[in-house]
Amino acid sequence: MSSKTFALVGCAILLVTASSCASTATGGLALRPDGSPGPEKCPERALEAMEYLQLSVGDAGIIELDANQTDTSPITLYDGPIESFLDDELGLLESPMRLYGRVWTGGPQVVIRYYEAHPLRGSKRIPICAVARAGKGQLRKLPGSQPGTAILEFSRAGVFIVDEFR
Repeated sequence: MSSKTFALVGCAILLVTASSCASTATGGLALRPDGSPGPEKCPERALEAMEYLQLSVGDAGIIELDANQTDTSPITLYDGPIESFLDDELGLLESPMRLYGRVWTGGPQVVIRYYEAHPLRGSKRIPICAVARAGKGQLRKLPGSQPGTAILEFSRAGVFIVDEFR
């Protein structure tokens, strides 16, 4: 069994033996005055899973922001859940792994936080903490973005592992 497969199987066992599922819910999360999300701790289970997968703070990969709008320009994102996918490897996570998280469009830039990774080969979802980032203001909303939506110029961004959301 390859080391990547072994790590993913081990992570799945960690999830099965845990007492609760990873939460993508953001109930009780404080919003800043501009509508962007406030600080949020990374769940202990996600920190354990990321350590097992050899993911460290700052590890990064490239993602397609919305699995339904790949290689499109511009794209429109909506407040709420999002499904993205990796375009390359991120630690032991292989492309085209799905990433599940939440989008906030209230501020001048889109905020995307990822809470779970899902391998395509039938494994269970793995808790993680990651954020979408892009340089040069590329997650800044374009003119014409309506409330609850964000029009972005590009469909791709970086995804970065974090130990808490700031």
